[in-house]
Amino acid sequence: MKKGTKRKANRKDDGASTSAAAATATVEPPQQENKEIEKPARKTKRAKASKEAEPEFFDEQRELEDLWKQIFPVGTEWDQLDLLSEYNWNFKNLEDAFEEGGVLHGKKVYLFSCTEPQLLFFNGQSKVTCIPVVVAIVSPFPPSDKIGINSVQRESEEIVDMKRMKMDWVPYISLAKRGSQVERLKSQIYILTCVQRRAGLRHLTMDRVKKFEYCLPYFYHPFKEDETEQSTIVDIMYPIEPKPVVCEFDWELDDLEDFTNDLIAAEELSEDQKDAFKEFVKEKVREGKRANREAREKRKKAREEMSQEKVAAFENMRFYKFYPVATPDTPDVSSVKSPFINRYYGKAHQVL
Repeated sequence: MKKGTKRKANRKDDGASTSAAAATATVEPPQQENKEIEKPARKTKRAKASKEAEPEFFDEQRELEDLWKQIFPVGTEWDQLDLLSEYNWNFKNLEDAFEEGGVLHGKKVYLFSCTEPQLLFFNGQSKVTCIPVVVAIVSPFPPSDKIGINSVQRESEEIVDMKRMKMDWVPYISLAKRGSQVERLKSQIYILTCVQRRAGLRHLTMDRVKKFEYCLPYFYHPFKEDETEQSTIVDIMYPIEPKPVVCEFDWELDDLEDFTNDLIAAEELSEDQKDAFKEFVKEKVREGKRANREAREKRKKAREEMSQEKVAAFENMRFYKFYPVATPDTPDVSSVKSPFINRYYGKAHQVL
């Protein structure tokens, strides 16, 4: 009996040992996994100190750097406007003129722009180049609120208000003062601008579009007669078939009888049209003389009605014409500079 009991006890001990071993076996694997996970941390390499980034330097924008670009180039064909960006034109001379010692320093100035096509040599080739030009008028008041519309194709000139062509004098705001209220700036620089946009041209008639290209800044000087007031020449366009007679007649230098006979001899006028042609020319001469007389009377009346302050302003008014300065990346324009502005303004007092 005791032996049997002992066997049972041994079996129980063996079972307990087996269970404990099994329990130990079921617990140990996670410990082994943890040991596998808990690997010794690698030593991190110290990152090499990167070189400090070198600071970038930019050319400081000049206060009046974009002045010439803000001015509308009056009379330039719409499809030629992009050519003004063909070169990086530099008007540092215009900017310097507003500095102390410059011709425009401390003065009220009105600026307009135009273009002059010229044949220039650059980078080994000659080509017609559209040169931007800026005209500065020193004046205490706007030189004019009119625009002249004229061309070879048009029979007569037309003088209209600037605003009819969407143009006006507006104050220029320098780069340093952009964002300020215009009325607080008390600007001394006014530029001629145009609010007509190229995108809107398709809605205009062709004649209206061409008018912009025929525009010239207009100026009327009450103390100086212009060329038209002194001219003794009239344009003749006598309408006959198959083609009209187109010529000029000078009432002081030409004899009408001889002039007509020469046209007949050249077979530009038929004999049976002689008398009618002479009457046509006489009427044109009367119109020309009347226009000259009315212009002189208008000028005389303007002088009489003008205040002394305005008289002094006109007498002290000065015109300055600015061309781009020479740079390595732009054509040299020094050989094509001209003092002539247009038929209304005449010549500039100084070309820079």
